[in-house]
Amino acid sequence: MSKAAVIFWSQTGNTEQMADAIAAGIRAGGMECDVKNVAETSAAEALGYAKLALGCPAMGAEVLEEAEFEPFFTELEGKLGGRKLALFGSYGWGDGQWMRDWVQRANDANANVYTDEGLMAHETPDEDVLAQCRAFGEGFAAY
Repeated sequence: MSKAAVIFWSQTGNTEQMADAIAAGIRAGGMECDVKNVAETSAAEALGYAKLALGCPAMGAEVLEEAEFEPFFTELEGKLGGRKLALFGSYGWGDGQWMRDWVQRANDANANVYTDEGLMAHETPDEDVLAQCRAFGEGFAAY
C-alpha cells in the first residue's frame, strides 16, 4: 500500500487542525498516512512518501512561513516533478494570494497538484471547514 504524509507548519493551531482532518480523510480513502510538523521532518524524508499534502498558513504579506516552512519547501521544490501534491492552509487577511503563488510554484516544478486552488480556511476552521478538509483528504487519497 502506498503511503501519504501530511506535513504542516502552524502558529495558532488552525492549519494543524486542517492537517489532522485531511489525514483522517486520506485514511478514510484507504491510504496510510503520517502527520508531521515540518520541524519533525526533512525534504529527503518527505520524498519517501507516495503523496504529500503540505500545509502552511499565510504569513506577513501573504507568503509561506519564512523560518521553517519556506526553506523546507524550497529544498523540496526542485524534486516535485511528477509527484502527487496537495496544498492547504489557513489565513486571517488578504484574499489567498499566498496559496495562488504556492500552487503556481508547485505547477512550475511539474508537480501533479490536486485541485488548482488548494484548500484554504479563513481563521479557525469550523465543523463545515473540517468536513471539507476530510473530503479533500479522501479525494487526494483517490487522486
